[in-house]
Amino acid sequence: MTAPAVLIPGAVFGTIGALAAFPLRLAAREVERQHGQLRRGVTRRTTHVVFGRTHLGKSGDAEIERRVAAERTAGRTLISENGFLRLLGLMKAPEASSLSRQSLIDQSRLSGADLDLLSLFDAFEHDAEPYSFRDLILARKYAGLVAGGATWGAIARSVHRSGPVASLTAKSLNVGSQHGRADAIYLEGGQSELDGQLLFDLGNAGSAGDDTLEELFAEAEAAEEGGDHDGAAALYQRCLAIDPTDAIAAFNRANCLRAAGHGREAAHDYIRAIKLDPAFVEAWFNLAGLMSEQGREASARRHLQKAIALDKTYADPVFNLARLEFDAGNLPEARRNWARYLELDTDSEWARVAAKGVQFVDLQLAQKSAG
Repeated sequence: MTAPAVLIPGAVFGTIGALAAFPLRLAAREVERQHGQLRRGVTRRTTHVVFGRTHLGKSGDAEIERRVAAERTAGRTLISENGFLRLLGLMKAPEASSLSRQSLIDQSRLSGADLDLLSLFDAFEHDAEPYSFRDLILARKYAGLVAGGATWGAIARSVHRSGPVASLTAKSLNVGSQHGRADAIYLEGGQSELDGQLLFDLGNAGSAGDDTLEELFAEAEAAEEGGDHDGAAALYQRCLAIDPTDAIAAFNRANCLRAAGHGREAAHDYIRAIKLDPAFVEAWFNLAGLMSEQGREASARRHLQKAIALDKTYADPVFNLARLEFDAGNLPEARRNWARYLELDTDSEWARVAAKGVQFVDLQLAQKSAG
């Protein structure tokens, strides 16, 4: 095992999809030892997003591509499962390499988009540049598969079933559609499908509890996305029974309870999430929204102010605070917050509302001064 890399102090890692080959709890322990944080899901404080390979089995190509694009747009660093484990020193780094991303694209004719997605799901020896000569061989093979009708997702879902991906450099690969399976890649002239073991075996490193928790969390997310808020809340509660320290599960459960009309229980879980992670700015913001819905303006104001203090670039609580102050008749304070909002957002529909709010307050104050 290599010596652990030094993480950026305060780095916050979020996961999308469970890790296929390493228990999340052990990875979280190592990240914490190196003065970082690791959480399921992604929040505003997330700096690095780890795409676990199990995500391939939970989502289609289009959904994965959308999520990857969204996280890139948000300015977060995307990292593959193997890249993450190497960063922590939990997996041996591959041999030295020297090929740039552009060189690999030029020499293989694999598109940049496919290269990046395949790298993100560890279909190469290296997860980022510089790449190796083995990676170039693989890139050429993958380009041939794509030309034969395969998608990057079909390739990524297949390659890890036959041992280390580098071993594929000596094997012939064919598109599964030639054998009636468009979602698989076949070895040696199509005689056998890739159906071996995962990349490496950690023996007893994991546990049934780890597997159960990851499956429950994924099931809860799916239920939440599908609109089954009561069912999702129950599943998140089971996650919390296994891991009572999971602030994300508490937050997600609160959101589901709120959507299902269980305001008191939702407030309890927002507070629980905040106690577990006092800097969880979205929990402060959503709790403020719940308090506002319940007519508890003073409490809503305090929570919005806390969210703004925690994240000065978070525009939503600034807007909501301006609206709350306006409704309370505190026009100068409403104007100040709307003006601040316009420093953070200049193009959206909310920005246009804020600009009108500033104009209205200015007119009211001018009329009052003239009178």
